[in-house]
Amino acid sequence: MIDKLIENIKKKQAPVMVGLDPTMKLVPEHIKQKAFAEYGETLKGAAEAIWMYNKGIVDAVAELIPAVKPQIAMYEQFGVEGLVAFHKTVEYCKQKDLVVVGDIKRGDIGSTSDAYAVGHLGQVQVGNTMCRGFGEDFVTVNPYLGSDGVKPFIEVCKQEKKGMFVLVKTSNPSSGEFQDRLVLPEGCTDASKARPLYEVVGEKVAQWGADHMGAEYSYIGAVVGATYPEMGKVLREIMPKAYILVPAYGAQGGKGADLVHFFNKDGLGAIISSSRGIIGAYQQEKYAQYGPLNYADAARAAVIDMREDIAQALA
Repeated sequence: MIDKLIENIKKKQAPVMVGLDPTMKLVPEHIKQKAFAEYGETLKGAAEAIWMYNKGIVDAVAELIPAVKPQIAMYEQFGVEGLVAFHKTVEYCKQKDLVVVGDIKRGDIGSTSDAYAVGHLGQVQVGNTMCRGFGEDFVTVNPYLGSDGVKPFIEVCKQEKKGMFVLVKTSNPSSGEFQDRLVLPEGCTDASKARPLYEVVGEKVAQWGADHMGAEYSYIGAVVGATYPEMGKVLREIMPKAYILVPAYGAQGGKGADLVHFFNKDGLGAIISSSRGIIGAYQQEKYAQYGPLNYADAARAAVIDMREDIAQALA
């Protein structure tokens, strides 16, 4: 699937991804009213509203982008009905030939990790039938539990020819509480050789990925936040064949000029993600002229601006 992602990036000439992270505050009133008229102010009504909202955005931006990244928590808050909306969103995006990265940030051990991997990337056996759960193309994985939590995802990815992005350096302000802690290599007692934990995790991603290559890049990639461009530069060198998913463009402060170090010299190796900056564009002053009724057109305009910003930075 990493080859499909790269093919889409080359075809669209845009290493950008839209995060489909809906909240009720982002959904325009006319969409909520329509959903509530049919299903009431219920979880089903909320789920219908976010599905309609997503569909409008996807219809507006699909031709411009190679991939989307729905964040599952934004759907789980609406219970089972929200997960139905998540599944509908995944299926619709795949119909539009978009690569889907399920932002699930799962991380557990043994059979539990295997069940997460099967549910999102693989197939589960029901009697004599193999059934597919959510069916994303990639997922995000938390490596904090070590190889035990990651290897089940690797095995399912091998079986299904899908991919994963491992959290290495996240964009949130407190990520350094753990990720920046200096640690010694295994068996080493020389304090001068201590390195940040995120570098150790990056090395592990490179090791895992070396055995699981696509045509140009590994299908085991990394998540590195746009808010830490200098760290991204170091991690790019540590993980030369890992695709880097870079969240936090726009709303959290990342800009194209800050992100050039995430890419390799071939212009590949990274895909930049924006969520609220795209799907909530109509609420921003820059795109306010579109208004809530034309929220999807505002999202399209924001995608075009994002593409141009990154293209200029990489020129």
